[in-house]
Amino acid sequence: MTAHDADGEHVVDIRDLHITFATDGEPVHAVDGVSLHVNPGEVLAVVGESGSGKTVTAKSVLGLLPDNASVEGAVVLAGNDIVQLRAADLRRARGRDVAMVFQEPSTALNPVYTVGWQLAEGLRAHGEYSKKEARARAVEMLGKVGIPDPEKRVDHYPHQFSGGQKQRIVIAMALALDPKVIVADEPTTALDVTVQAEILDLLRAVRDEFGRAIILITHNMGVVADLADRVAVMYRGKVVEQAPARELFAAPQHEYTHQLLGAVPRLGVHTPDWEPGPSPAAAAAGPEPVVRARDLEIVYPGRLRQPDFRAVNKVSFDIAPGEVLGLVGESGSGKTTIGRAIAGLTRATGGSLQVLGHEMVGFKEKAFRPLRARVGFVFQDPATSFNPLLTIGEAVAEPLLIHGRAKDAAAARPRVDELLDAVHLPTHYAERYPHELSGGQRQRASLARGLALDPDLLVADEPTSALDVSVQAKVLEVFSELQERLGFATLFISHDLAVVGMLADRIAVLYRGDLVELGTDEQVLQAPQHPYTRKLLASVPVPDPVEQERRREALAALRG
Repeated sequence: MTAHDADGEHVVDIRDLHITFATDGEPVHAVDGVSLHVNPGEVLAVVGESGSGKTVTAKSVLGLLPDNASVEGAVVLAGNDIVQLRAADLRRARGRDVAMVFQEPSTALNPVYTVGWQLAEGLRAHGEYSKKEARARAVEMLGKVGIPDPEKRVDHYPHQFSGGQKQRIVIAMALALDPKVIVADEPTTALDVTVQAEILDLLRAVRDEFGRAIILITHNMGVVADLADRVAVMYRGKVVEQAPARELFAAPQHEYTHQLLGAVPRLGVHTPDWEPGPSPAAAAAGPEPVVRARDLEIVYPGRLRQPDFRAVNKVSFDIAPGEVLGLVGESGSGKTTIGRAIAGLTRATGGSLQVLGHEMVGFKEKAFRPLRARVGFVFQDPATSFNPLLTIGEAVAEPLLIHGRAKDAAAARPRVDELLDAVHLPTHYAERYPHELSGGQRQRASLARGLALDPDLLVADEPTSALDVSVQAKVLEVFSELQERLGFATLFISHDLAVVGMLADRIAVLYRGDLVELGTDEQVLQAPQHPYTRKLLASVPVPDPVEQERRREALAALRG
């Protein structure tokens, strides 16, 4: 029995909360009559798509809403209504009563200060620790969250830690003053599945060993199944369903909850409407591969007397015309490096890499330039890959202008409208700027831009990693439909094995620059041969609390 099973006072009690944002146009009603509570030692997951109000609700617990927000209702924390607290009292409550773990630790940590200084700063700001005591507490907290050699690493800077370690440091900062509740806003979204599994274990320890309550904001239903005790589903500012996690996954009541769970990609479910691409044997006898890598090596030269870094080590694979090859692996495995090398954005340094019949090892830009029109690229984050000063129509038309397919934006407009229609965006969105589109709409516009020149090969680098499951499902549906209709070959790079299993004809698994497994989704996902592939699969949380508990035990055995 966990602490939350016992009767007791709520740590957080949100009562009939209404939050409205004043804008230049109509006011935006972000939260509409939400009532939630969190018990001691309980994980409450708040789920829903972007714009459902879940993050706004969570930030109200810390009093972190902007000045244009008007709040009605009550948010009771440790006997105080956060809505009514003065600024000085609110500052005292943050850290001591409630703390936050942010989605992106790289932006939450200051790059010019050591992590020890940043941990100590929060302790000393509350006036309870001397400089020496604060440093000792920082070392203690780094050790508790699993940072190796904390006595030395306390003096390291954020850039000297991996993504997973930075997330651990942010959790250590949240725990430092023993708050009653921790708000974790998408704490694993940017992490690989293996690192994500470690962070979920740490959050579980925060609940079970430290006895803290956690409000978990996430769109990953596998994470919810792995960690949550109760689930609240939000839709358009309202809570449409609340239930214990096992009950909600077993028998969801609201139609939106059904849709949310139905949109989750599942391991081992291959659902493309097109016929699978040719087998390697058939490809050998058929047309030339679009991409052929043989003993491919990519080495980055060391600087300041540092040794060279070998990112890709003697990797061999083919991509046949019309085939979707999924490339998976954790951060640092070399998958994005291979994608960039295929597109001519990174230099291949050894072996052979032929793209559309052109050798990329030692290639000359002038010789490859005519082939660039035949290679499309879809970036991971369309918000940063789009020029914010160009409209969506101008951005989609840009490849047409660069390659001389149209003399100006007006001449390119019919093709732009055709592309937007193909990715299921209204043609009048061509007049909008990137910030005026949602994440899923921007990603669809990015796909339209990647396909503007009718490429023979598309490189898609983590195109759905930052999207909600419902939005991700729509983007994947559009991608599948276009791939079937246009027949372009694809290198689909992702750390989400369920998504790759749905789309790919074959899957390649990279580990520290080596290709450790290559085969169909049935071979790789259902009968993996390499220990790393088995660990990768066991690390993927599935949207079923009972099954996920069994998988967690299997992963612990694999780690052992």
